[in-house]
Formats: sequence, structure tokens, C-alpha cells
Amino acid sequence: MSVLDDLAVEAGDDDVVAGVPARLVAAPATTEEAAALVAASRDLTVVVRGGGTKIHQGPPPRELDLIIDTRRLTGIVEHAAGDLITVARAGTPMADLHRLPGQQLALDAPPAATAGGTVAANASGPRRLRYGTARDLLIGITVVRPDGRITKSGGKVVKNVAGYDLGKLYTGSQGTLGLITECVFRLHPVPLHTNFVRSNAPPTHAANVLAGQFAASALEINAAPGSDPEIAVLLEGTAAGVRDRAAALARLLDGEVTDTPPPWWDTPPWPAGDDVLALKLTGTLSGVPALVSAAVDAGLTIRGSAGTGVLYAGASFPTVPLSPASTHPDSDQPASIRSASPASGTAPGPRGDAARVVALLRAAAAAAGGHAVVLNAPPTVRDRIDMWGPVPGLDLMRRVKDQFDPDHRFAPGRFVGGI
Repeated sequence: MSVLDDLAVEAGDDDVVAGVPARLVAAPATTEEAAALVAASRDLTVVVRGGGTKIHQGPPPRELDLIIDTRRLTGIVEHAAGDLITVARAGTPMADLHRLPGQQLALDAPPAATAGGTVAANASGPRRLRYGTARDLLIGITVVRPDGRITKSGGKVVKNVAGYDLGKLYTGSQGTLGLITECVFRLHPVPLHTNFVRSNAPPTHAANVLAGQFAASALEINAAPGSDPEIAVLLEGTAAGVRDRAAALARLLDGEVTDTPPPWWDTPPWPAGDDVLALKLTGTLSGVPALVSAAVDAGLTIRGSAGTGVLYAGASFPTVPLSPASTHPDSDQPASIRSASPASGTAPGPRGDAARVVALLRAAAAAAGGHAVVLNAPPTVRDRIDMWGPVPGLDLMRRVKDQFDPDHRFAPGRFVGGI
């Protein structure tokens, strides 16, 4: 009897990835057990699942035989406070890593998200402005390759200089190159004091914050149709230093100083539901205001980092019939706005063709020097759009996939270009 026979159970109703049900689910408890499981399932297609916070984002897998669940690969292996590092198993909830005594893993992530899933998605939140993303804070990684071999990269010191930094290759690979089982992260001291400065101000004012040398840890914007845009800035440091910087910044932005963030801080700008269009938008800092304007004009709420040019936009797209005038090719308004009926008394909103809104925002992101990735789309349009969009270096990425996973078993079709 193989490890697959020992660990795998029949999938349940909730064992679904982007609408595709799995046949089997297995949860290894150690790296060695995970390696044996992967080796024993060489004829099966695989998707790795952590906390499930992003499992439904992105394109569906072409096939799905086995979900490898990391819920038993948990625990903090080591917390070396003197070296400012921690070693965590891949299934460890980020909530545990946010409670380290005296130090912090400065990766904003949902409490239920896991260490391995956060790395696989290269996730980050508002504090990316100061601390970077998972790619920047990961210094070591253990991965089970699709052939069942255990590989390690990096180490347990911040300055690793020998060999290839394969950790950066696995970061953001969306589970297509193997199963992450252990991560080594760089830590930072917990700040002595924090304040937020909030202001009803347009995104253009974000440049003043960056130019003013306020040493912001996060610079977030929030904009929605029919509402005044907002800016919120996180300041960290000593009590006196934060107090003085916050007061000066509040004068600059004509805002207020608070101890708590705004309610929209680090939350998705879209509601729950299957009819939601959700996008990740990037652009240069100078292109952020135009990108925000394009999203709001299309009827979407948009928020994210004006200091790094990483934004998220979304809205619900209920299916409603469109009038002939609303789809006329000569109309110069976004489809989402044209489809709203003035006679109904409702504000213009995203009631049109989500695919056309994606095309509009993808063009706006390109003009801003960035990209637009669709995280979720209504089922009626999911098959009509390229959720990843054009990506430079696709041929190289395909060669890497062929080298690491020649049978294309891991997350088949879920990454760029159908990788």
C-alpha cells in the first residue's frame, strides 16, 4: 500500500478549485511524507491548497485529480530572535506568524492564509511600501518537486550569497512548480508606536506624501463611484517621532490623525459572490491617478498602495439585459456605465459586460506602465477573457515549467499562458 492509499480520501463537496471538483484530497504531515505522496501520485494532476483564501482566484485547472492540503504541515519550527528570522511550515496560519513575541513578519495577509500560500501567491498588503512583499522577506525555502525530490534554497541568515536564489522563482509561481513545505522569513522589530493620517484627498496628493520624506510604512488610497476619494498613511516609529510626522502630514493633507486605520484598510474592494469582477492593477507611481480614474469611471471601487503602484479594483456585475443603445460601438463611455438605466433612478454602476471592462482597465494599466490581472470574473464571462493578460517572458516561463514539471501535473492551466 502506497502513501497515496494511506493519505488520500474521496473529495467532498467543498473540495473545488475555481469551479473544478477534485477526486481525492490528501494532507501530509511532514516534508518527507509530502515527498512520498507526490512521488506516489505521478499519474495525477495536483493543486496545492493552504488556507483556501485564494484558491478560487485565477483560471480553473484543466484537470484536477488530487488536492494536497497543507493543514497538517503546521507549526513554527524556529524563531531566532537574535538573527531576526523564523522558520515556519507551509500550512502555518499567518495569524501565528503575526503573533511572534517582540518581532513581526511584516506581511499583511488574512489570518487564515498560510505561509506557503502567501509565498506561492507573492501576496502582500499595505505595508509593502516599507517592508516589501513575500518575495523580499523570504530568505529560505523547502520544496517538494513534482518528481518527489526534496529541494532547499537559501538559508537561515539574511545575507545569503551562494548559489541561485530559487526562493524567488517559487515565490509567485502559484503552485505550478512544486509543493512548498517550509519557509524561512526575515523579521522586523515591532514598532514602538503607530499612527494613521486620514484625508479626503485625490490620489494626486500621494506624491506629496512621498516627496515630503515622512517615512511612511503604508500609503493607501480608496476611491469609489459617487464618493470622495480618500488617502490613509501609516506611520511607525518612536512615540515622539511618529507624533511630529503625523502632525506635519495632517497639515499637508488637511487630514486627521487617528490611532486606527479606516474601515476599508487592507480589505478587498469587492463584495462576496460569484458575480464579482476582481482585478489586480499595477502601474508606475505617476500613472496611479489615471488608473484610479479609469477604474472609478468604469463603476469599480479601487484601493491599494499609491506608494508602490499595486492596486485592487472590483464590483459585482449582476446580469441584466442591455438595450441596443448601450452596446452601440460608437458610444465613447465604458460599457459598465452605459448599461445603467437613468430612468431606474439608480446610480451608474457595473451592470454591463465585464469582459469589456477588463479590456478597458487592461489598456489603462498598460498606459500607466503596468498590468491588469483578473483574480475573479463572473462565470458568464470567465471563459471569454484571458485572466492573466499579456506577460513578457512567457517563452522563458514555459521552459522553466517544462524543466521543473515536464508532465504539467501541478496546477495545470492555472498560470500565465495556460502553464
